Amino acid sequence: MEKKDRYISIGEMAKINRTTVPTLRLYDSMGLLTPYYTDEETHYRYYDIKQNARFDMIQYMKELGMELKEIKELFDKQDINLIEQILRQKKEQTVVQMQELKFKMQAIDRTVASIERYKKSPKSGTITLEYIPDRTIYSMCVDTNFYDYNIDMYELILKQLKNKLMEFHIPQVYYCNAGTIMRRELFEKLTFYSEEIFIFVDDDFPMKDCVQTIENGMYACIYTEDFVRKSFWRTAANTAIKSAVIIFAKKLWK
Repeated sequence: MEKKDRYISIGEMAKINRTTVPTLRLYDSMGLLTPYYTDEETHYRYYDIKQNARFDMIQYMKELGMELKEIKELFDKQDINLIEQILRQKKEQTVVQMQELKFKMQAIDRTVASIERYKKSPKSGTITLEYIPDRTIYSMCVDTNFYDYNIDMYELILKQLKNKLMEFHIPQVYYCNAGTIMRRELFEKLTFYSEEIFIFVDDDFPMKDCVQTIENGMYACIYTEDFVRKSFWRTAANTAIKSAVIIFAKKLWK
């Protein structure tokens, strides 16, 4: 029996392990999994069946989040302490990724809820009386009165808010649910002044000491699709939400 008949061809090796020939060639080029025998005439690669164990180990480490170069280093050094160190690092990275995914899921839920409410909303300019549950916000003061400017200034101020969030490594999923606040005493005097911008947050918001709660109750709600001040009611809104979401006026009673 010829030597090559005792081994597995690269194609068979790929088929057995449900991988591809290019993948095995990559592992060979990196020194991760070198064929047991290469035919000098044809240059065909052949593997020993026992090399499946090494292939399985490579795949296992990849599932743990290791990169190929890290796996190569572990194989070369055969250092169990290094393996433990890398695995602990991967665990920390996984915890962060899980938290990020949780933020994304919550952001998706908030966005879906906003879309569902918008789809049920009346035509622009309609005033309704609605019950609004408790909502938690993080706000930031600026040196500009929103009502003195147009949407361009509003966008610039939104960027200020975004930059501040980034400074504190706040997930950007919160940024897309923003608005402005007019304080009650100003609203009652019909003084249209607001220099406070906010984002809606949840229980997992990192800066818990910097949030405040808008209490639940019956609110006069104004629906609008335009930022521009076209009527008294749009101007008097206590929250101007961008992109055709609901705008909440001042609470009517406690």
